[in-house]
Amino acid sequence: MTLFGTDGVRGKAGKKVSAVNTMRLAMATGIYFKQFSKTNRILVGKDTRRSGYMIENALVSGLTAVGFDVIQIGPMPTPAVAFLTENMRCDAGIMISASHNPYYDNGIKFFDSEGNKLNRSEEEYIEAIYADEEALEAAQATGKHIGKSKRIDDVIGRYIVHIKNSFPKPLTLAGMRIVIDCANGAGYIVGPTILQELGAEVVVIGDEPDGFNINEGCGAMHPETLSRVVLDKRADLGIALDGDADRLVLVDEKGEVVDGDKLMGVLAVYLKTQGALKGDGMVATVMSNQGLEEYLAVHGLKLYRSAVGDKNVVALMQQKGINVGGEQSGHIIFSDYAKTGDGISSALQALAYLVTSGKKASEAFNPYESYPQILVNLLVEEKRPFEEIEGLEALQKEVEEGGMRYLFRYSGTENKIRLLLEGKDSRALESMMEKCADFFKGALV
Repeated sequence: MTLFGTDGVRGKAGKKVSAVNTMRLAMATGIYFKQFSKTNRILVGKDTRRSGYMIENALVSGLTAVGFDVIQIGPMPTPAVAFLTENMRCDAGIMISASHNPYYDNGIKFFDSEGNKLNRSEEEYIEAIYADEEALEAAQATGKHIGKSKRIDDVIGRYIVHIKNSFPKPLTLAGMRIVIDCANGAGYIVGPTILQELGAEVVVIGDEPDGFNINEGCGAMHPETLSRVVLDKRADLGIALDGDADRLVLVDEKGEVVDGDKLMGVLAVYLKTQGALKGDGMVATVMSNQGLEEYLAVHGLKLYRSAVGDKNVVALMQQKGINVGGEQSGHIIFSDYAKTGDGISSALQALAYLVTSGKKASEAFNPYESYPQILVNLLVEEKRPFEEIEGLEALQKEVEEGGMRYLFRYSGTENKIRLLLEGKDSRALESMMEKCADFFKGALV
């Protein structure tokens, strides 16, 4: 049984992510982590979805049933859970969130004792336990061996101090007006607090979660809302987080959304000038623009490409000894400060560059021209293996002969196929994308 997608377990709350399934998954996870247990504690955080209460209680039931003690910390960003798991010496950490998805979805992300996301082999191990009735039955604790849980509400300060320390101490945000859109999600307290403590004049939106409005018309998925406020308030920069605050989208002083690839490239080059870049380049995914690769090359840096998913980015970063990487969608990893994408930490790196350079955001984060790209998402009835789709090889060859780069992949969290084309001629791209979309509609829809 495949439970895990590209980023943990995700689906409709009450269906795939139900109380019953969650408790069973918690027991399986507990059995897995018992092998490596040192403190017998597991940390659990969540975003602001109403269904988080149900899932949190199911996780606590399952974990305590196999003998673990649980620390509940309430709404906190995903990167905070990763950091606090290691900082508080827990055996594992669990984040309840469906990230940028609507409120009716939810998900569960797992971290090991060092704050790293689980790899595929570890996920498969847990899936096998999940399906093993005898293993689940045998692992249930009794008497004094049943675990306990407690809620701690003051750990937010540890994370705030940690993230503030990622901003260079000689610098200040005094004199800057910043709008932050918290997506009515997990970063609605820590994001504004950190910016204010660093001296900025802060305008906050998307900070009134009601359990159902997470990501709704706000945050990183809807930067147009932030753009309007940036222009209205004449702000220097706009910062948009997603529901679990592991993603960052910036808006410049003109109300324009900053390209994710350009942002990553600029910050990698900036760290090089500061002597803080490790390795000979940065890591991005196969989705990133060719323009980024050429920009880095001009500065003597190499672009390494991973599969989509921030844990794949992290794995390649570790392999290459590199401390900067990310996805053009806004998951940016500065591994000196975080084990996963961290929207707030990434925003502070961008702000440090703005303060140091003295440039306006529209100039600072627009250092090169991107190749035209088109991305189309199609709903599909089934995710058929590509090698079984007749005519696909011929289509791919036609795309390549047209001088274009392509990426066709299924979403790991939704019943969608994502089609990406990139090339120098916009009209040729549009024509080819129409052909590709028609092909996949005929094959999969």
